[in-house]
Amino acid sequence: MDIHFKYKYDDLFNPTLKALKNLGNSGSTSEIEDEVIKILNLSEDSINEIHRESTTKLAYRLAWARNYLKKYGLVENSSRGIWALTENGQKNNEVNKDKVKKFVVKKDKEERLEKSTKTKDSNIPNIEEITEEIEEFSWQDKLLETIRNIEPSQFERLCQRLLRELGFINVEVTGKTNDGGIDGKGILKIGQVLSFHVVFQAKRYQGTVSSSVIRDFRGAMDGRAEKGLIMTTGNFSREARKEAQRDGAKQIDLIDGNEFAEKLKDLRLGVNIELVEEVKIKNDWFRSL
Repeated sequence: MDIHFKYKYDDLFNPTLKALKNLGNSGSTSEIEDEVIKILNLSEDSINEIHRESTTKLAYRLAWARNYLKKYGLVENSSRGIWALTENGQKNNEVNKDKVKKFVVKKDKEERLEKSTKTKDSNIPNIEEITEEIEEFSWQDKLLETIRNIEPSQFERLCQRLLRELGFINVEVTGKTNDGGIDGKGILKIGQVLSFHVVFQAKRYQGTVSSSVIRDFRGAMDGRAEKGLIMTTGNFSREARKEAQRDGAKQIDLIDGNEFAEKLKDLRLGVNIELVEEVKIKNDWFRSL
């Protein structure tokens, strides 16, 4: 049996459309991914195959598929990361992938030509190189590579700082070995009323964290904390995510590499964000007055 993820990004156009229709015309990236997994009946090995760093091939190629469908006018996304079918998308059950690719590449070339004419810059990246969501993976990869190259003690301090910035108090890094994977503890206070004792594990993995790590950590936290948190610079397998939220067991929250990078960006920890303002005039709006 071939365990490798064999689908190219354009093979995922129609499964993505079908997934959104099954979800009621809108869904988060994780919901779309889960639905595509069902539609294509993917094996665990192919689901977990890594593209690079902490991103799976499935997640990476689905991101490309969504962005092509967006440029084609069939889907749209909100600032909260929810994707939805447009009115045109709701009318189409499937698309011709070659037609979509030709349209998007042609549209992209026209947009780049227009921009380069205005800015005299011929080095504007095109759809084959970069697009909104894929750009996220690019800076996340660079940030995670930087994190993997710092000293272990520096990484511990980074995790400690991150948890404090997220609202934890009394955060301690134990630094003990043979402690069932527990690297530290802290208290999360909610609304200045409820307090939860939390133990955490923070590991610089390069690759996929398996479900056995979750089970070992749950065993170690038993009787010591109400909540558990595992942070990694890698990726969690689908089985690990299921195990973390298994019914009847103590729930464990997970932060993978991409989410770790996103939280550092949101908190401006080691990350600068430079915004370039571009004002676009909506001629049609004025004509419709």
